[in-house]
Amino acid sequence: MSAVAERSLRPLVATAAAVALAAAGTLAVGAAPAHSVTCAGYVGLTFDDGPSTAHTPGLLSALKANGLRATMFNEGQYAAAYPAQVRAEVGAGMWVGNHSYTHPHLTQETQAQIDSEISRTQSAIAGAGGGTPALFRPPYGETNATVRTVEAKYGLTEIIWDVDSQDWNGASADAIVQAVSRLTSGQIILMHEWPANTLAAIPRIAGTLAAKGLCSGRISAQTGRAVAP
Repeated sequence: MSAVAERSLRPLVATAAAVALAAAGTLAVGAAPAHSVTCAGYVGLTFDDGPSTAHTPGLLSALKANGLRATMFNEGQYAAAYPAQVRAEVGAGMWVGNHSYTHPHLTQETQAQIDSEISRTQSAIAGAGGGTPALFRPPYGETNATVRTVEAKYGLTEIIWDVDSQDWNGASADAIVQAVSRLTSGQIILMHEWPANTLAAIPRIAGTLAAKGLCSGRISAQTGRAVAP
């Protein structure tokens, strides 16, 4: 599709989104109404390695304050330790995915070990009130046929990322915002809940997406792409 054609479709897309929201009688949880009627596309904001009492509350507060929703890829060990934070994620309008139990290099594990990592996390998240995850992000983005076989056993869709914010590698808030600016509709960005620079970047992430006509969406278990909430 040409750039001109795409621009001409944007008002139609925005109108359709507004009609759909009106028909549903509600806006996305935590979403800013002004953003909801200007969505020309959706991107998937993802935060790995939670939940925790140290970082999850502040992150959720910042996301809600800026009308953003995200997918939280939780480690099972932390979901089991901090169930109230899993419930807080859901209550804030976020989605919860499986990020293994102890964050190992799964491609170096046996199938039985991989199964344990995934199954225990499914149980921990469900037991904490986060629902049964449909999405799985392998630690370090490392995957192989054995990992995918176990994912399939539990009905999980593997989610990697299109853009790496590099927040885990000490990226500045400016660099994280710049990474977000590279996103196009349907794409997913990797972030983590613990870097201070990521938290500091949240308001500018919201502004950057709004300037591009993009909204934060959920990740489809059918396509693995970001779609309307």
